[in-house]
Amino acid sequence: MAGNIGRYEKKSFSKNRRNISLLLEDGFRKHSIHALLELDVTEARRCILNHKEKTGEKVSFTGWIIKCVGHAMADNKELNAYRLGRRKMVVFDDVDISIPVERVAGGKANTMVHIIRKANEKSVMGITNEIRSVQNKNVDGSTQLLEEMNFTERFVLGAPMFIKKFLLWYLRRNGLLRKKYMGTVGVSSVGTLGKFPGWVVPLGTPAIMIVVGGITKKPRVINDKIEIRECLAITVTVDHDMVDGGPLARFVDRLIELIEGSFRLEEIDLGHE
Repeated sequence: MAGNIGRYEKKSFSKNRRNISLLLEDGFRKHSIHALLELDVTEARRCILNHKEKTGEKVSFTGWIIKCVGHAMADNKELNAYRLGRRKMVVFDDVDISIPVERVAGGKANTMVHIIRKANEKSVMGITNEIRSVQNKNVDGSTQLLEEMNFTERFVLGAPMFIKKFLLWYLRRNGLLRKKYMGTVGVSSVGTLGKFPGWVVPLGTPAIMIVVGGITKKPRVINDKIEIRECLAITVTVDHDMVDGGPLARFVDRLIELIEGSFRLEEIDLGHE
């Protein structure tokens, strides 16, 4: 062995990490457009805090973002789509949002994907409760990437890499299966894992990927006066093969309107949702 390496420890590159790496290769193939947003969430956080103080009930900030994304996607259905073969595409009514959930199995933290089906139709508290239910659900060491897999799906995840690559190639061309296993939107909240005062540019696997970064206090002009506000960094990534600049701009405008307008949070604050 070469010298000057120092002490080190060898660890296995788990099957779970290899499967994730394969999916990221698929994201790398896309011709992606990235939009870096900085949104004022001061009022939204005030509503969530007030609700907790009045009721003792904690509303998930990420769950609320998911609700806003689902509603914005339902208003811009052309983004809620996948390729279907070489000459067709399929546009969906239901907005299925995939999120990564970290859970402990066998003493180790594992990341699995949970898909919130019909997120556009669910309430903020309904999404909050679903996320917490998944986080607290018992898992074992065999859980890989997806939950509640059937026998065939478990076989595929344990199959040799060349079989997985072939099936991923097939999945890439079948929008119906992509929706089943990946949803149509991905939301990942990096900012909730610690102090992260910036943006993340993802390799999007679903049709559109939203990455929530950190919240920082910054000066903003409110009613012609400078105020210190809480600003959230968000990255929106879409596949340029599927989406042009116009639909992306309309989606971003709607998402900004919902988030900065504290969509549905005043109703929660008053206990009406």
